[in-house]
Amino acid sequence: MIEELTARAQHHLPEALHWLRRMVEINSFTTNIAGIETVGRVTADCFASLGFTAEHVPATNLEHGPHLFLSRPGSDPLAQPIVLVTHLDTVFPPEEELQNNFTWQEEDSRIYGPGTVDNKGGTAMIWLILRTMQEVLPDLFEKTHWLIAANSAEEVIGSDFAQRTADRCPQGARCVLVFEGGPKDEAGYHIVTSRKGRLEYRITCNGRGAHAGSNHAVGINAVVELARVLPRIHALTDPARNLTINVASIHGGTVLNRVPHQAVTELEMRAFEPQVLEEAAQALAALAGRTEAGAEIIVECMGTTAAWPGGTTTDALFAAWEKAGAAMGLSVHPMARGGLSDANYLCTLAPTLDAMGPGGGNAHCSERSADGSKLPEFVDVDSFVPKVVMNVLALAELG
Repeated sequence: MIEELTARAQHHLPEALHWLRRMVEINSFTTNIAGIETVGRVTADCFASLGFTAEHVPATNLEHGPHLFLSRPGSDPLAQPIVLVTHLDTVFPPEEELQNNFTWQEEDSRIYGPGTVDNKGGTAMIWLILRTMQEVLPDLFEKTHWLIAANSAEEVIGSDFAQRTADRCPQGARCVLVFEGGPKDEAGYHIVTSRKGRLEYRITCNGRGAHAGSNHAVGINAVVELARVLPRIHALTDPARNLTINVASIHGGTVLNRVPHQAVTELEMRAFEPQVLEEAAQALAALAGRTEAGAEIIVECMGTTAAWPGGTTTDALFAAWEKAGAAMGLSVHPMARGGLSDANYLCTLAPTLDAMGPGGGNAHCSERSADGSKLPEFVDVDSFVPKVVMNVLALAELG
């Protein structure tokens, strides 16, 4: 079967790349609603030939375009669906693509372009998996209830998307497969089986403004007082517990002849274990209050993303892909990842795996330097067929 799957996937690869190119050539920056809508329509057209029905669902945030859901009920309409997850948006504004001449460019086995691996390449991979399965394992394709869920605002973690997906799975789901790019190195293929959670904070320091020349001693410099606190925040990072603290921005003050009355920093913290995050949050909260100089420190939590811890059900699901890889002579390994994805929000729906998409690199990068030290996002064309075969074999194992 492996030889037949490989041959058919290779045969249909040019069509998958045709659809990928059409998607990549449309700017779909998260807040480019017209672009998101257009990519959604192209994606719906792509899957229509496989019998999928499209539903465009408005996002709760009106600055974002509609989410896309593509459904194909199987022979048992009440069966739980297999949910295949991708997203329509990219991180590149139109002016950035133009400035860096960041367009579809084929070079050897690589294709450069916005979204080639994150995550329009994942969408093309889903199509190629289903097209290959339809031809080689038609009974499995026909009997399975499929739901393709495409987030319109994944790059800013559109939080309503998970609920919209769950609404379309009233009986739950058999599994959730997230088609973010799939890493491959000398050790083999890697599938993500857990992701860190994140807490986002704003810390405000209120000092006392004063004339910097004639009344300097009366002032309380908020910039200086906040700067005294930052090393204590940074020191909370604990690699042994997989806890990271990133002080991402700081600003304060206005003009040179005024003692700054306020300074603000924003930061995030990430960890796999909820308890580790909670303890770090408590340490951060303990910083609130008055400094020795009399400034006021205010600690505010701006957002929370729960961790996807993995676990026994995830491990059992991963075993099907590990077995598929072994049948192909490939090593497949579980991976924990610090970044966020839709898996953080959908893992409560069903056993979940992530990084099911094609290989590539330099996601979120658009610059290219003459000496090659900077290269933009790309997808590895040679990664499509092996990953398609692996996915089909694993889905057959589940079936």
